[in-house]
Amino acid sequence: MLKASIASVLALAAVAALSGCAKKDDAAAPQAEATVAQPAPQMTEPHPMPAPAPVGEVDLTGIAKADGGLTVAEIFADPAKLAGQKVIVRGKVVKTNAGIMGTNWVHVRDGSGAEGTNDLTLTTKGEVPKVGDTVVVTAPVTLNKDFGMGYVYPVILEDAEVTVEAAK
Repeated sequence: MLKASIASVLALAAVAALSGCAKKDDAAAPQAEATVAQPAPQMTEPHPMPAPAPVGEVDLTGIAKADGGLTVAEIFADPAKLAGQKVIVRGKVVKTNAGIMGTNWVHVRDGSGAEGTNDLTLTTKGEVPKVGDTVVVTAPVTLNKDFGMGYVYPVILEDAEVTVEAAK
């Protein structure tokens, strides 16, 4: 009886192998390959900058340059010279985004510069100022900061100290 049982098991194994049932491991392999994470596509163009509040909503007149500071246009005029150096700039907040990637994002304008050189992006861990607030910002200049997924900033002030000035 034992010989008959062993013969039956061997016969079943042979039938399973010939019919393809024993190839479960091979069939699972392509599925495993299909779930391997693919690298993120590389973007050839930077992500478009977020649109700040329409300038008509924030009055940029009468913003004086901070003592010992620079204008937004002056920072954009020669950023390589300023790379890594702390700068001071006074301007008005035109856009904010709180709590993105663990930091607060603020766009500041002072009425200087042309399109592309008139909006300075900064990050801060401090309180988020309101759109329209006049602020004095102190931070080092960082160049060509790439946050991935097309978010590349040619000029950005990171970990800025932001002081909101009292309304006049």
